[in-house]
Amino acid sequence: MKAFCHFCTITKHKLIVMEGCFRVGLIGQGLTHDLSKYSPTEFRSGMRYYQGNRSPNAAEREDKGYSDAWMHHKGRNRHHYEYWTDMNMQSRQYEPVPMPRKYLIEMVMDRRAACKVYQGDKYTDGSALAYFTGSIEKQRMHPKTARELDFLLLMLKEKGEKETFRYIRKNVLNGKPFPWEE
Repeated sequence: MKAFCHFCTITKHKLIVMEGCFRVGLIGQGLTHDLSKYSPTEFRSGMRYYQGNRSPNAAEREDKGYSDAWMHHKGRNRHHYEYWTDMNMQSRQYEPVPMPRKYLIEMVMDRRAACKVYQGDKYTDGSALAYFTGSIEKQRMHPKTARELDFLLLMLKEKGEKETFRYIRKNVLNGKPFPWEE
């Protein structure tokens, strides 16, 4: 039963991301989003730790001290800021690098979908921003990426999907500067 429920949850998430990506013109990314979740490494962990109200990766991490599924996932999916780290040649340490815009937008769609799936009827257009604001992620991602994500999630909260998706299509994905870059 957990396998079926997990399959339904990740498929619902994928379909919501796909719909959002299609609305802004990221057809290929919408089609391929999170395919690694169906791989044996990720699916087995997801099935075992499935709870229905949060990511199974969190439960696996609590149980084992780390998540095999997350380690696998973040290394294969460019819409996660954790993917975007590399060696800084000056400091000789791994550091975050800015995310390309198309993956930033997929990350926005991913966060929106995760909130819709896990919050259900309690979801609002401000849910993804609230999650981001309440986490320590902003400190771990590149400052440019954090600022862009914060801006887009705030726009989603204040102006809704229609206006935010229009802005993404016409400005972000066309390489136009963000307001603070002008």
